[in-house]
Amino acid sequence: MKCLSYKPTSTERETIIRFDESSDTATVYTHSKKLWHRLILLSEKYPDQFRLISQDDYSVRYSVPRKCISIREPFSEERRRAYSQYAKEHNFRPR
Repeated sequence: MKCLSYKPTSTERETIIRFDESSDTATVYTHSKKLWHRLILLSEKYPDQFRLISQDDYSVRYSVPRKCISIREPFSEERRRAYSQYAKEHNFRPR
């Protein structure tokens, strides 16, 4: 019997990114609403590259190009200030 009032806790709302060296795609499984929304937008813009694999009430699983997965070094305070100043000068606004 499924409990209809159950919602995952913040600890349970995880994101798992899985890929291996033999494939050009990665699988992204997430409970994150922000990432979920971004995946929807990318799948609408690039339907052949960002494909919905499965979905339920609390999570989605997408196949995405592996080249879109990256880990970057953190912004130093100096770099953050420089980007902030550039954004102000060019009237960029947060999303």
